[in-house]
Amino acid sequence: MVDFAGKAPAPAEDLALLQRYIKQCTNWGRWGEDDQVGAVNFIDAAAVRRGAGAVRAGRTISLTLPYDGSGPQDGVLRSNPRLVATATGLDYLAGTQDFLPGGGTPKGFGYSDDILVMDNQAGTQWDSLSHIFWDGRMWNGRSAAESTSSGAAANGVQNYTGRIVTRGLLVDVPAMLGVESLEPGHAVTTEDIESFLAEHGLTVEPGDALLVRTGFLAARREKWGDYAGGPAPGLSLHTAPWLHAREIAAVATDTWGVEVRPNEIGVFQPLHVVCLVHAGIAFGEMFDLDTLARDCAEDGAYEFMLSASPLPLTGAAGSPVSAVAIK
Repeated sequence: MVDFAGKAPAPAEDLALLQRYIKQCTNWGRWGEDDQVGAVNFIDAAAVRRGAGAVRAGRTISLTLPYDGSGPQDGVLRSNPRLVATATGLDYLAGTQDFLPGGGTPKGFGYSDDILVMDNQAGTQWDSLSHIFWDGRMWNGRSAAESTSSGAAANGVQNYTGRIVTRGLLVDVPAMLGVESLEPGHAVTTEDIESFLAEHGLTVEPGDALLVRTGFLAARREKWGDYAGGPAPGLSLHTAPWLHAREIAAVATDTWGVEVRPNEIGVFQPLHVVCLVHAGIAFGEMFDLDTLARDCAEDGAYEFMLSASPLPLTGAAGSPVSAVAIK
């Protein structure tokens, strides 16, 4: 069952805290009034070169879940992808493709084709900066009214296409704590992140992408249950000032919603409000970090090049991504 916050107004002290973080972390106007990529602007030539410099062995590791019926969606908010074939090898063998010149027989030309029916945020994906609103606005002060039934006129996910190529840093929290997976409701703190990075001799630099593993995807992989939308480990709201101050371009986790659930204050997904809407940090969700974590543990290198461009889906609130770590 989806564990959403109650409909009651948030306590005044919670709203005051949220507004304080918003004021502290806002990047609205930093790159001009027309900007639509936010903190991804921190990925400059130096950040890309730093990512390339992290490649030593030439290994590639996929960070993307399969887009098929085995995915984590339970049908409440979203459904798993469904592939529908429009032309098949069986059609070909049955002779239904005889209209093709020289085709229609086992010795001639034939083809297969298909369509994919899926929610854009059904699996491993990036949120766009038009995905979340607060107080009537989305990233950079654009009106929520610009998000319409035909897509968003501003801050669509296509603006990220070709831009998220940088150095990635993996923070494997359960490995540090000696557990298989963090429990639902476990908030990953700034201290957790700093301790892990210090242990491995890493320093965050502007334009880096931070990949935080909780182990929750591994724990639920064989039986998803309420993974999508239910209680989960994740980043604490109180990491927002740290993420903002270090000019991190993107944060991705192995959970449905990046931040800890139940949420720490009486506002739904408050880290999204601060970091995505106001700081403009790209949020990646349901990244499969397990193989990467094993590889990093084996060679001791927790930095790599991250190539994670979304599809250029104009006006979309999110997009699938074929994310790859290159070591």
